[in-house]
Amino acid sequence: MALMHEPTAPYHSAQDALRVLESVARHPAGADGAGLAREAGLAREAGLDPGRLTALLRMLRREGYVEQTADGAWITGDTLRRLTSAHGHERALREKLQQTLDRLRDTVGAAVYISRYEDGEVRVTQYAAGPSAPAVNEWVDFRSSAHATAIGKSLLTQLDHDARRDHLSRHRMARLTSRTITSDRLLLSRLESQPPTVPVLDLQEYAVGTVCAAVPITAGASVGCLAVSLPVERAHRLRRAADALNRHAAPVLLSLAL
Repeated sequence: MALMHEPTAPYHSAQDALRVLESVARHPAGADGAGLAREAGLAREAGLDPGRLTALLRMLRREGYVEQTADGAWITGDTLRRLTSAHGHERALREKLQQTLDRLRDTVGAAVYISRYEDGEVRVTQYAAGPSAPAVNEWVDFRSSAHATAIGKSLLTQLDHDARRDHLSRHRMARLTSRTITSDRLLLSRLESQPPTVPVLDLQEYAVGTVCAAVPITAGASVGCLAVSLPVERAHRLRRAADALNRHAAPVLLSLAL
């Protein structure tokens, strides 16, 4: 399965964050005489300008990947130790991703989802919802409705043309609402022209009364996306919610990369 999209800003942020973590991990005792675990030394080792490093350290500390000692040195945090442990990695990853989704739900005021394209199928692997942020009612299996959902379309945009056609050949494009695209030619054309940095939208194509947006979180050969859903009466907030997803996608990518 070939991928089509170019790395997005969250991907580059996650890569930069990994370089910072590698530099911090090289100095497990924290600051030493040369100060290599302090910000100036970390900036040199990671090849980042001080402003960029400060922003990344702020994110890494918030996510629990690094900690700062009383004398200002940076050391690895509990989250990093748990995710890189040989024991309990999958549980630690799932718990960390759920914490991130819960925080995103509260930040954007909407249900948030992580989805992956695995073994030729769309899979929603985790989500965060609540009374004030209701999840989408999965009235048609997400695996068979990629043509109509923001999640499905975001995942399909990250595949090459042949992989997209293969998926559509295995899943009939049923009309779910009056807005659903049922022409494979039209859908493929729209997927081809979708810019990787622009959120994919579902404006009542899957379900009447619900709007959704999705952004890619792909690294390497793994295809994934973050998505948000809102009741249609809150549709005016969809673009802002999608932008928030993009800004907060780097921690998700970082967790998946460790």
